[in-house]
Amino acid sequence: MAYNHTQPGRWHYILFAVALATGVGAILAHREPPLIIILLVSAAIFALCGLVFGSLTICDEGEYLALRFGPLPLLGKRIRYADTTGIEVGRTTILDGWGIHYFPGRGWTYNVWGFACVKLTLGWKIIRVGTDDADELAKVIREKTELSRDFE
Repeated sequence: MAYNHTQPGRWHYILFAVALATGVGAILAHREPPLIIILLVSAAIFALCGLVFGSLTICDEGEYLALRFGPLPLLGKRIRYADTTGIEVGRTTILDGWGIHYFPGRGWTYNVWGFACVKLTLGWKIIRVGTDDADELAKVIREKTELSRDFE
């Protein structure tokens, strides 16, 4: 069973707005060269973050579940199905945040929008994968995990 799902985020619009406002601030600060540089670098960082965290694509790659942020695919993660020891549909909290975060005791979170997730346990490690398709994703991971154990 092949799985490929992209969830659009919403936070990137805020990042683009901040980048634009910071760029306008750089134009208005035309007589302060150090401030212009700081504002332009800040605007570029906000715009880059907006491009990186605009969506999250989750897809099946045979023995791995791949997570890719986009539309500029600089960050991602591959999770081996055979390493998965637990799968459950859950919810993230404000503490888990959006993007890529590690929170002690809760593990890693990969998310772009919303609170629905699939919580994967890999031995002692916890990974929460945010998605607007949690039930279907959990079903696919369960099937792939069982298949990978059948072939070991």
